[in-house]
Amino acid sequence: MRLACLVVPLFPLAARLRGEPALADEAVAVCEGNGTAARVVAATKKARRAGIRPGFTLPQARALLPNLLARPRDVAGERAAQEALLDAAGTISPRVEDGGEGLAWVDVDGLSRLFPDERDLGRALIAAAKLESLPARCGIASSKLAARVAASLPDSPVVVPDGGEAAFLAPLPLAKLDPDATAVETLSRWGLTRVGEFAKLPAAEVASRLGEAGHALHEIARGRDPRPLVPRQPPPSFTEGVELEWPLLTLEPFLGMAEGALQRLARRLESHACGCVRLDVSLVLDPDGCDTRSVDLPAPTRDVKTLLSLLKLSLEGRPPGAAVTGFSLSAVPDAPRRGQLTLFGPAEIAPDRLAATLAKLFALLGEGRLGAAKAVDGHRPERFSLEPFAPPPPPPERRVPKTGRGLLAVRVLRPAVQLEVLVEGERPVSMRALSGDDAGPAGGVRVASGPWRMEEGWWLDAPATRAYWDVELQGGGLYRVYRDETGGDWFADGIYD
Repeated sequence: MRLACLVVPLFPLAARLRGEPALADEAVAVCEGNGTAARVVAATKKARRAGIRPGFTLPQARALLPNLLARPRDVAGERAAQEALLDAAGTISPRVEDGGEGLAWVDVDGLSRLFPDERDLGRALIAAAKLESLPARCGIASSKLAARVAASLPDSPVVVPDGGEAAFLAPLPLAKLDPDATAVETLSRWGLTRVGEFAKLPAAEVASRLGEAGHALHEIARGRDPRPLVPRQPPPSFTEGVELEWPLLTLEPFLGMAEGALQRLARRLESHACGCVRLDVSLVLDPDGCDTRSVDLPAPTRDVKTLLSLLKLSLEGRPPGAAVTGFSLSAVPDAPRRGQLTLFGPAEIAPDRLAATLAKLFALLGEGRLGAAKAVDGHRPERFSLEPFAPPPPPPERRVPKTGRGLLAVRVLRPAVQLEVLVEGERPVSMRALSGDDAGPAGGVRVASGPWRMEEGWWLDAPATRAYWDVELQGGGLYRVYRDETGGDWFADGIYD
């Protein structure tokens, strides 16, 4: 197999300049980390000429070049640049492997009719990457390591003749093989420094002393890279649509046609073990109109009834405004949550049913009203925020519950129960719930501990200023109450269980 290796040097910098090309002629350093601990991972040519190298801290770099522009690593930009590199390689060959940051392997077998000279093939790959604003180098060989080393050479593209991989790798230092630390120490004790010296050793003797990993490393040194090409699978696209023979004016006939399309989508999603996390809808309107919309789901699902109900709610909330003459439904796939079977405990709800239930609640309650409560850093107990409901998977083994050690738990009252309180000085001596609710305290106070004052949001128009008390009533019951010092009202905040 003939392989091409496409490499983008200084990939974090190339990804940043792809989004900000105006910085190419400036002294720019791409850094990783925060504050004075940030370290340079790549720098432009102007910055490198000033002596700035990867590994420098930002203060060290600015000591050499005070006007240095610092940019953090752009995770989203690097991800997009890597996808663009793979797409560029895919314009030459359909079999492309994602090798990581700024690296792509390309199967170039069978392209000799299009490119009789392999250097022309390498130039075509470099040109395809350049169209995506990525400066790439290319190496072509019959092993991954030889192609990778060839791509690192300056005179790109570099072609290693078929069968000449061992001779090409022989003068290189052993570090080019990327061996582990144990193998490096062993080979250094043997007095080996070059790949060719290691390749000359008998294969059986190497395998007996270094094991399977050493044998594979020896094969790579001899130009016989056993690592196969793992082609990248393009993201699946699931679309179903119908061109209608006559325009549909009402919703019910359309939903009948859409249900069949959704069933076909669900079968295709099931074959890929995926669920639909967003449904993109495109409607062709009579005579020449178009209506597009997206139906977001809180969790991936393949439940046809749920998808159909959400589609119906979307169309009822915003009608197309004209007769529909055709439509297409596209499902954005995502991996569904995995369910865990149990031998003795209660059966866990199926992930697909859970996603369907969440989607129905999402449609009924509206955006921003469904999720899992999350505590917010602050002093006020009732502060919380909503985050997407995603229950964690069950633990791999049974955990022994921790002992309570006599600690009390507070059962919070929401909303807080308003009280009528008699006080002596600041200390409450008697209280009762104004609403007559049995959950609220009522009776004389036996013991009262407090006050603990809390102030939050002092910069707001209505800050929270409270004095908290823990009170034990004469008739029994331990409560947490507070006095709103802004208005003077008393409230029961919780019950100690």
